[in-house]
Amino acid sequence: MSLQSCQSQRNVKSSEFHYHEEYIRNARGVELFACRWIPSSSSPKALVFLCHGYGMECSDFMKECGIRLASAGYAVFGLDYEGHGRSMGSRCYIKKFENVVNDCYDYYTSICAQEEYMEKGRFLYGESMGGAVTLLLHKKDPSFWNGAILVAPMCKISEKVKPHPVVISVLTRVEEIIPKWKIVPTKNVIDAAFKDLVKREEVRNNKLIYQEKPRLKTALEMLRTSMNLEDTLHEITMPFFVLHGEADTVTDPEISKALYEKASTRDKTLKLYPGMWHALTSGEPDCNVDLVFADIITWLDLRTADPDSLTVTPIRVTTTTTTSIQRVPVKGVSNNTRWRLKRPYLNLLCGLNRRARLVKISKE
Repeated sequence: MSLQSCQSQRNVKSSEFHYHEEYIRNARGVELFACRWIPSSSSPKALVFLCHGYGMECSDFMKECGIRLASAGYAVFGLDYEGHGRSMGSRCYIKKFENVVNDCYDYYTSICAQEEYMEKGRFLYGESMGGAVTLLLHKKDPSFWNGAILVAPMCKISEKVKPHPVVISVLTRVEEIIPKWKIVPTKNVIDAAFKDLVKREEVRNNKLIYQEKPRLKTALEMLRTSMNLEDTLHEITMPFFVLHGEADTVTDPEISKALYEKASTRDKTLKLYPGMWHALTSGEPDCNVDLVFADIITWLDLRTADPDSLTVTPIRVTTTTTTSIQRVPVKGVSNNTRWRLKRPYLNLLCGLNRRARLVKISKE
């Protein structure tokens, strides 16, 4: 995949971090939105790469995550998948799940290839469907990433909701005929994921978030991806911290337990939060969100306290990571205006949760 980049003019500075936006163009010719939060006071402890949930986006929905981690000393990078957020493409249409993974891999490794970041530790951060993206990024290049944070990840289909094989067979027969049809019935994920009523309404009012029925091929791609991951959880070898709300009705906490039990890595941590829902970092009362982020930052700090203990895989300099990236200014963007695409926004499906409380940590 070749990447070109169109650099935005929007930069935001605070006392603790700098915020920056840009656009890249993937090999399919689609412009994708990217953003970053960089600590302003010192060199970052490590790099953190965000993988958002289905229907979600990075600049608004995951802003809290970017700010908190940057304020804790980490350089944070986000990319809106094709058709998501500010990126171009049919809204929330995933033709091939591997396209999402490859886009993230090419852009994020291009960041790692930059001179100022070559020696920095690299951590992935995935929420809900982004958890699946994170695990597939690891499987694509197992030795490249230093670890991952997985928040209510989509990495196994719960037996409670797994479709009957006959249903899958019928849908598969028509997916190439009506791939973009919004015909997959789903419950209201926002109601099920966000406990805090004020935050729930903020999500409803975020026009960058897709809130319509999933498209047929998108749903099947997510299903196939989950089923494949379910069969290969033992292949996960990187350190990880998986967090899940015990009252999550969007992704089953048993999924995270299965990941913890089957993964081959020795450095693995599972934390379940009694009473919390799906959106641990964005839908809980503030006190619960503070608790979750404190756990995440503590996990990262323990693994970056001694830079010499992090083994950083040398970057393989290729056209996909460096020379193919070009930055072209995007006009009409200022520090005081929020840029939005002039196109209709659809909706959301994956990545949210219920009440709050923290509890057990299985040994690392």
